[in-house]
Amino acid sequence: MAFMFKHMIGGQLKDLTGGLGEEKPEGEKSEASAKGMTHEEFEQYQEQLAEEKMERDTSFAQKKAERATVRSHFREKYRLPKSELDDTQIQAAADDVELPTELAKMIAEDNQEEEHKQSVLGQLTNIQNVDIDQLKEKAQSTLEDIRQSAEKCDVM
Repeated sequence: MAFMFKHMIGGQLKDLTGGLGEEKPEGEKSEASAKGMTHEEFEQYQEQLAEEKMERDTSFAQKKAERATVRSHFREKYRLPKSELDDTQIQAAADDVELPTELAKMIAEDNQEEEHKQSVLGQLTNIQNVDIDQLKEKAQSTLEDIRQSAEKCDVM
């Protein structure tokens, strides 16, 4: 009965006073002993947790910087406005941030395709009803005709 009375009235009294005058009863355990560790083991555990959190934070910042690098690359490629958020994320990462290797390979392939498209033959392939092989044959036959006429010329 005393337990019920203390539980009902004590909780309301605690709310009223804000828990200022309370001290830990001797029956309750400290946080370290509650987890079954000594105080030194608990401190080592807390240090280990802090180190792991730091490692996770640095790897997360690195990933964010890599993503920002990818976004900035595509902004440059397609001539979109730059983002200051991406720049700050890249600068926040202490390490040099590079494009992932797979993405770098894809970009190199795209650049080669664009160079081919910008060349004369690439432009000719865009024109419909043009046979490239036929054009090559005509160009080669014209060069051979010029060589033969140059060999027959007395002045040269």
